[in-house]
Amino acid sequence: MKKSLTLATLATASAALPALAHHGQPSGARDGRPNVIVILADDLGYGDLSCYGATRVQTPTVDSLARCGTRFTNAHACAATSTPSRYGLLTGEYPLRRRGTDVAAGNAGMIIPPERYTVADVFRAAGYHTAAFGKWHLGLGSRTAEQDWNGQLDQTPADLGFDYHYIMAATADRVPCVYIENGRVANYDASAPIYVDYRRNFPGEPTGRTHPELLTKQRSSHGHDQAIVGGIGRIGYMKGGGRALWRDEDIADSIAAHAVRFIHEHREAPFFLYFCTNDVHVPRMPHERFRGKSPMGLRGEAILQFDETVRQITDALRAEGLADNTMIILTSDNGPVLDDGYDDRAVELAGDHRPGGPFRGGKYSSFEAGSVVPFIVCGTDRVRRGHVSNALLSQVDLTATMAALVGLPLPEGAAPDSRPYLSAWMGRERKGRDWAFKTGHLHSHILRTQQWTYIAPKPGPAIIPWGPVIETGCADGPQLYSVRRDVGQLKNVADQQPRVVSQMQEILENLQLP
Repeated sequence: MKKSLTLATLATASAALPALAHHGQPSGARDGRPNVIVILADDLGYGDLSCYGATRVQTPTVDSLARCGTRFTNAHACAATSTPSRYGLLTGEYPLRRRGTDVAAGNAGMIIPPERYTVADVFRAAGYHTAAFGKWHLGLGSRTAEQDWNGQLDQTPADLGFDYHYIMAATADRVPCVYIENGRVANYDASAPIYVDYRRNFPGEPTGRTHPELLTKQRSSHGHDQAIVGGIGRIGYMKGGGRALWRDEDIADSIAAHAVRFIHEHREAPFFLYFCTNDVHVPRMPHERFRGKSPMGLRGEAILQFDETVRQITDALRAEGLADNTMIILTSDNGPVLDDGYDDRAVELAGDHRPGGPFRGGKYSSFEAGSVVPFIVCGTDRVRRGHVSNALLSQVDLTATMAALVGLPLPEGAAPDSRPYLSAWMGRERKGRDWAFKTGHLHSHILRTQQWTYIAPKPGPAIIPWGPVIETGCADGPQLYSVRRDVGQLKNVADQQPRVVSQMQEILENLQLP
């Protein structure tokens, strides 16, 4: 059980840490332990930030973080979709090792079991206050489709090391369209009890398919034609909610406001924030103050809103005198997608913008753009400033690297695939991993080194079959691409490099993944 892991293994190490102070100046400034904030964007591509080369959209706040820290050009998510990527980031375990880590429905039971050690457990064991904000998408409750949305959920992020949470159950395009605060629906409206179903609709409830005239804010391009909430079609069926229903335009501000309040309330002792925005995921409904601000329409405005959200967090740190002792790790859960189910003209208005940067593919894909992500670390004097690093990083290493940061050993069996690369993450060492493993469409196995990307054979369609015009990367035979000579993955050299292919296959076999 996790409790025994925490108490038995960490008690001694935790006792050796400096005592937390609860009054006076922030203890982080006194005992040297930094606050840590992970800012995880949603569907934000490598090429969507101006510090990574975007010209049709400007992200000055994120750019300032890159100037004050280290920006990485070779960082990888564990998967090309949200749920498995987040599972790997939080647990330090490759998602393929656990069944049920595919993209989760909004009524999925909690995918990370309570006994699984997480990065939040690391910080809690070190005496930090911990919190999760925004998109969760890792399930809630002990049983799928049996949650009591009108009462207390029996399994939540509190069981995974988080002292506080203010989250969305899944994504903005999935029901339920309410926030969950410490296991209960926030702003619960007893006059409108909540019911959720992903198999059948509730009698008398209109859907996007049957009543398209009610889609007053966003119309579907594919799917997203079930429950209608706030003039937008969603995935899944929902009834009720009343005053608890979110307004899509306010999601970013609501999440940021709760995080800012947490920073203020816990300024006296170290804290860890897992802060996940819904930007740039569909449905893209940025606040009205961003409308007309980007030539790329709603998707461009959502990127601007993401940058503004980051500014709200950094402004709060400065206001509390914590900016110089708070490490910020900014990244994305997977690669970008333009048309992901709503007719928001993202494809038409993109122009020459390349959301995946120089890479091939996109979200869902086994090609590089599916899982190569922006990655910036900044905020303390331990991080190299104004530096660009090509060290090979994987998000799966967050747990072990943060354990190294706070000086605690991981319990036996915890974070089995996570390794500490603290010096590389700080920009102080040029070399990171020897290889990074990740998954793409149909659970394809992908192995990345500094020189090569290998995609194991995976028969399947050439294009994502349900709507997005994105290459899957599926092929009957092995694929090998030279990262240095062919960043766009245009020439498969597997036949010319049999020795490299054999080496890659041996690494994958040793991982013993399904």
